[in-house]
Amino acid sequence: MLMSGSGDAASGGKVDFSQVNQVLSQASHAPGAVYHDPEIYEREVQLLFKREWLFVAREEEIEKPGDYLALRICNEPVLIARNRSGELNAFYNMCQHRGVEVAEGSGNARSFMCPYHGWVYDLNGALKGAAHMQNSEGFDFKNCRLRSIRLRTWRGNVFICLDPDGRDFDEAIAPFEQDFGFLQTDRCRLANKISLTLNCNWKFVPENIMDFYHVNVLHSGTFGSNFSWDNDGVILRDRGEFSIWYKAGPPTPGGELLLGKMPWMEDRDPSFASHGFMMPNLTIFGRIDCVRPFVAWPLGPHKCEVLVYHLFPEEFFEKPEFQEKIEIYRQYQLKVLNEDSSMMESMQRAMALDTYRPGRMSTLEKPMHHYLNEYNRRILGTDATGAAE
Repeated sequence: MLMSGSGDAASGGKVDFSQVNQVLSQASHAPGAVYHDPEIYEREVQLLFKREWLFVAREEEIEKPGDYLALRICNEPVLIARNRSGELNAFYNMCQHRGVEVAEGSGNARSFMCPYHGWVYDLNGALKGAAHMQNSEGFDFKNCRLRSIRLRTWRGNVFICLDPDGRDFDEAIAPFEQDFGFLQTDRCRLANKISLTLNCNWKFVPENIMDFYHVNVLHSGTFGSNFSWDNDGVILRDRGEFSIWYKAGPPTPGGELLLGKMPWMEDRDPSFASHGFMMPNLTIFGRIDCVRPFVAWPLGPHKCEVLVYHLFPEEFFEKPEFQEKIEIYRQYQLKVLNEDSSMMESMQRAMALDTYRPGRMSTLEKPMHHYLNEYNRRILGTDATGAAE
């Protein structure tokens, strides 16, 4: 088992997190092994992604009866579908005969049929047809339904939890509701969604987002000049989560307010900005004109997928030239992501090198220090046994 200590994870030893565990003014960054070691990666999958509530979609992506979305989370095939009564359900996307996925991509369907042997499941996951099984003794349709996955929604956002005995959703979402409920994402709709595959460990994505230290350097030509914050605006929550309040212009070239303020934000300054993090991989940005959830999905120790959702008030969709203006938001976001991705991929190349040594943290890296120490506790430290918390 990999525990906090000294040595190199790749060689079967322990990972030295002692310098990260210091107070912020004395702390250093995490050892390279936590970003490339396969054994550590597998622990992350088991202890984070298969146990926490995960943001997987917006409700409007699965809006009508029969709408479905098939995805894979750390190689687990997941199927989300809205039934004829309008209820959302989540299942493991595996036929109960041989495990073949019964749906791909997204769309609208009356039922799901396994393409291998033709078993048919309804939108509630119940088995409705299984040809040539009548002579199989004791075969029971009721016991062959798609395995269900816990699903809950919060303000138009869809979450699932792969752990049937995991913690209550209301407890998990409470900090976000307290700090960001006022953003009213349930009154917003998805304007566009960006998907990028990066050649870096998934943790570099939320770490980069919470690293405000780099903004005025790397992003000096984009949004850095409209950005200001200090540690007094950081609220640390349990489990490595946090909320940040700062000043920044709208996420457009020059910080221009292209579509106006969100109606429920009219009393706030145009420089209003907020940022929240929910373990293990969800970041939400609140600005005066929009809300942007960011998600980083692991694709292995050295690769990840980044999804960025642009949410705008429903009223905005009727504004003149809305689609043209949304494209400006999209292209600007891609420009910023390109600046960040080059840095994250550069860091990834360093992590496995014998010559890499973690550098000291700046006191401006308060959110990352908080996050990394919780990560250590969960993955490498006292709670890394796999036992339920």
